[in-house]
Amino acid sequence: MANTYTEIHIQTVFAVQNRESLIRNAFKDELYKYITGIIQNNEHKVLQINGMPDHIHILFGMRPSQSLSDLMKQVKQDSSKWINNKGFVNGKFSWQAGYGAFSYAKTQLPGVIRYIQNQEEHHKTLTFQEEYINLLEAFNVKFEERYIFKRI
Repeated sequence: MANTYTEIHIQTVFAVQNRESLIRNAFKDELYKYITGIIQNNEHKVLQINGMPDHIHILFGMRPSQSLSDLMKQVKQDSSKWINNKGFVNGKFSWQAGYGAFSYAKTQLPGVIRYIQNQEEHHKTLTFQEEYINLLEAFNVKFEERYIFKRI
């Protein structure tokens, strides 16, 4: 798009189906590289990606050429298919429906990057559900408790 200039930074957060701890250290780096490739192939820029065995955080610079929902649909579908084709988990892998998306100013990026890099440390004292609700509340996002990512 000629003469279109943007500075859009988004953090997305989404969970493994049923909040199962299926993302293992043995393949998580490969998964993060694969997801980075999907995002970059859609002309967006990954700034940080990390997570825990049951969820993932991605911070990226987003181009306005694609909707966020279309990008997240592609990331989740393609990465699920990739995990299943590689046989990294017993049974069928899938991501839980939905995601959280939060926007940041450029000046906030170093703090968000550190936060995502330090997921293991944060989750020593904070559950994913607590973390997710904290994000929703910090951004004043209205939500219904019954739709928050929960173990089934």
